[in-house]
Amino acid sequence: MADKARAKRLADLIREVVAEKLHRDIKDPRLGTRVTITDTRVTGDLREATVFYTVYGDDTDREEVAAGLRSAKGVLRSAVGAAAGVKHTPSLEFVPDALPETARNLDDLFVQARERDEQVRRASAGAEYAGGADPYVKEGERADEDAEDEGED
Repeated sequence: MADKARAKRLADLIREVVAEKLHRDIKDPRLGTRVTITDTRVTGDLREATVFYTVYGDDTDREEVAAGLRSAKGVLRSAVGAAAGVKHTPSLEFVPDALPETARNLDDLFVQARERDEQVRRASAGAEYAGGADPYVKEGERADEDAEDEGED
């Protein structure tokens, strides 16, 4: 079992090598500039690496990029092995990163919350208190108010 610092350094190296290789050397038209490597994680025994990526585009683009990454997996693993100089080159698994989609969903929820807040603000613009400005009238005050009300008749 390798220490966490070594696994982190290897993960960073894998991220850089894979991103550079995809950007410069892989000529697969399915990949191009649409894919971005966001993170890499390596298991404690340094045998497996998970590479997270995002894709600029729609679902069809995501499927094409996933197929392109599967086909380029061997070339990318060889490049990682040459750069890392470790006894066993980790196997690579490519996983789409959910962060951009989650951020988009949160942005949508924030917009909905702002719209609801604005609706409540508009609805309450001319509203008055139901029981007066201070609905928490104290006992002594109620007796005074009742006496005043009787005196007005």
